[in-house]
Order: sequence, then structure tokens, then C-alpha cells
Amino acid sequence: MSVLDRLGQKLLFTFDPETAHGMSIAALRCGLPVGARTVRDVRLNVSLCGIDFPNPLGMAAGYDKNAEVPDALLGLGFGFAEVGTVTPLPQAGNPKPRIFRLTADEAVINRLGFNNEGHAAAEKRLAARKGRPGIVGVNIGANKDSSDRVSDYERGVTRFAAYASYLTVNISSPNTPGLRNMQAREQLGELLSRVMAARAAATAQPPVFLKIAPDLVEAELEDIAAEVVEKRIEGVIVSNTTISRPALRSTGTAGETGGLSGKPLFERSTIVLAKMRKLLGPDMAVIGVGGVDSAETALEKIRAGADLVQLYTSMIYAGPALPGRIVAGMARFCETERLKSIRALRDSRLDQWASKPLS
Repeated sequence: MSVLDRLGQKLLFTFDPETAHGMSIAALRCGLPVGARTVRDVRLNVSLCGIDFPNPLGMAAGYDKNAEVPDALLGLGFGFAEVGTVTPLPQAGNPKPRIFRLTADEAVINRLGFNNEGHAAAEKRLAARKGRPGIVGVNIGANKDSSDRVSDYERGVTRFAAYASYLTVNISSPNTPGLRNMQAREQLGELLSRVMAARAAATAQPPVFLKIAPDLVEAELEDIAAEVVEKRIEGVIVSNTTISRPALRSTGTAGETGGLSGKPLFERSTIVLAKMRKLLGPDMAVIGVGGVDSAETALEKIRAGADLVQLYTSMIYAGPALPGRIVAGMARFCETERLKSIRALRDSRLDQWASKPLS
């Protein structure tokens, strides 16, 4: 981390996490910080679901909930950015405080609850950037008090199909009561059928990805994979935050309710990733999320079966130069290993990761 990044982090850490997050969004909206020159290396290009990604590193959903700064994020070196989660109606989310830093673990616990400004606000911003270069996905969710949550996802598809490079169906947040129940096979089958029908009826048909939780057992993964294949979903994002609590050093905040993200999530999320790759086969798109904080952890996700990787929490601790450093590190790896494409690395440790137990 540079001296400037350290100073910026020190300043932001004097504020509570949610205030600091808002300040970082405001800074990006104003054109700060300015990212380093983005590494462009053809060996990092990934063609997936009809989209040509300039590199495999993306910003995960949860940071830019209201589609305020996707282009600024791309300017930091990300190959793609995912905005949201967006729900049809604006909602305040859960009571504050609801974000907790676990500094000793380089982790975060959040119980935000899909706080966002709603479809209309996000659509206005995405419509204003239409025609600009850059890959921007839209992560869609359901309102907490909705009487028909599946309908909320249909509305998300209808509303954002024209603006999204891809759509992500998020049913894996632990902070909306009952939402993760939609991962059960019968409910998931209905959801995916209706989502795909909504996409077929839209004027544009972007790829649809399903974002799943890391807190699943083998049988649940098998059911999800079966429904994804049957309903012809283009890909799976593995994974959201975890409600489990692996050994943590930050004892003061470790007991807070919510989803844990950051470095402690790497092991479990990568095991789930590899198991899903095994279940889905080599042709399905799989995006790896959870604990990515360096070129090496990003590369390890690819070795475990990921086509693309995403991060969020690690930027809180490493600063806005992190994506540029990771992309540069991946390019150096390709040079050192004489790889013609980063794709050649995929699945090289699939069996090792997939054989690990979901303890």
C-alpha cells in the first residue's frame, strides 16, 4: 500500500464504516482518487457469455448499490463492475449500526439489508451512461416486505435488461429474512423459470447469473446446479457473505449478526466454487468471490475453476490502488509462466479444492 493509500485509509477509519463508505463514493463521483495507468494485456482478456472482458477482475455488488460510480470503478483498473443490489422500491435497510470492521482479520460483518434508492434511481443513472464503453452488471433483489418476491426479480429483469451487460439474481444475502430460502430447489425452479421468461420478453437479453451463498451443503449445491442447467442460466457467482464464523481474531465485533466477508471467507468460498464447477461442467460461467485481496488469491480462484473473480472488502483495507496492482500482478504471472491466456490456468487445482470438505 502506498503512503497516500495509508493516509487515506487512516482518515476513513476515523469515521464509522458506513460514513466512510459514503465518503469513498463521493470521492469517486468527484473524480478522486485517480487510478494508476490501467494495465492492458491481451493475455488477461476473457470471453464469456458473449462478453469480452478486458481482464478477469471485477468489483462485486454491494459497493455501488445505486449505480453512482461504475465508470469511476472501471477507471481504477477493474475489468467490470457490478452495481446493486437494487430492489423495485427504495428501502432504508436494517437499523444502524450495521457495518462492522474486523481489522485484525481484514474482514467486515454487515447486516445492511438491501438498502438502496430503488429501481427508478438506478435506471436513471444507467440510462445516462448508455453507449459508454465498459462492462457493468446489475445485481437485482427483492424488497423485504414484498408480497411476491419472484415478481420483484421479474421487474428487475424487465427494468434493467436494456442497460446491463449482465444481470445477477441475488438470493443469497443473509440480511433479508427468508431470502436464502429461495435457494431451495422448488422455489429456485420457479424463480429461474420466471426470470428467464422475463428476459425472453425483454428487448435485450443479457446473460443471467445466479449468486449463491457459501453456507450450503453438498446436496443443496447439487440441487442448485441441476436447476441452473435445466433453466439455462448462463452462470453462477460463488459466493455471497457467510453467516459462519471461522476462527477470528477480532473478538470485539466477531459476534455481530450479519454476513462476514473478507480474508476469512476465502477458504470456504473457494471450496464451494470448485464443487460448483465440478457440478456444472467446464462450459458454464463461474465467477469467484470471497477473500480476493491479491494477484495470488485471484489466480487461485481461477485455478479452482473461476472464469472471473470479484472483490470488495479487501479494498477497504488495501485502498483504491488494489485493483490495478492485482491486474498488473496477473499480467506479470502470465509473462513469467509464458501463458498465452489466463484461461489456461483455469481448473489447474480444481480437483484439490473440490475434494476439500465443507466443514
